[in-house]
Amino acid sequence: MGAPSSGLIAEFFLQNLEDTHLTHLRNKHDITAYFLYVDDILIIYDSRHTDIKNIQEDFNTLHPNMKFTAEPESNNQINFLDITIHKTPTKWATSIYRKPSFTDSIIPYSSNHPPQHKHAAIRYLHKRLNTYHLQHDKFKEELDTIHDIMRNNGFPIHSHTHIPPRDSLPQPPARNQEKPHINGPPSRTSTERPRLLRTSSKRQT
Repeated sequence: MGAPSSGLIAEFFLQNLEDTHLTHLRNKHDITAYFLYVDDILIIYDSRHTDIKNIQEDFNTLHPNMKFTAEPESNNQINFLDITIHKTPTKWATSIYRKPSFTDSIIPYSSNHPPQHKHAAIRYLHKRLNTYHLQHDKFKEELDTIHDIMRNNGFPIHSHTHIPPRDSLPQPPARNQEKPHINGPPSRTSTERPRLLRTSSKRQT
């Protein structure tokens, strides 16, 4: 834990575990679909033919140091990563999921942080909103939530909120860029300093 290679080694281990056991488990329990992201797994199955308790028991026998827990759907919906999947008789719908411990605290608009830092969270929320395929009502609900977050942190709200792209925000000067000189000519350059040091270091006789 903590080593730079730990993430890569963990990925090797999990992929080998899947390659060795997953095909057998999917066929044994008639699993319709299996999705893995880091340590979160989403399994789609038909409850008429598959028992999630039996799946969990088999998963817990894969390795003695691995313990799997199961969270079945509730009220025809289940949370996976940052989305909530809603099951209807004819289709699936998704909405943005936030944990109960979520707070709407981001860098306040009135802070002295660089603009690109203050707008990063808002830009991320808008990008996620426009990337995920949300139904109209869920889209409107998430947009209202984003506006509430902005309002609670002092950001201005307009009828069509515009978040400038990152490239258009003021950027810090490059490290090798010369700073402008104010009130007079530039000071003595660094190339002259070694000559002065050598002059002052002569031994007096």
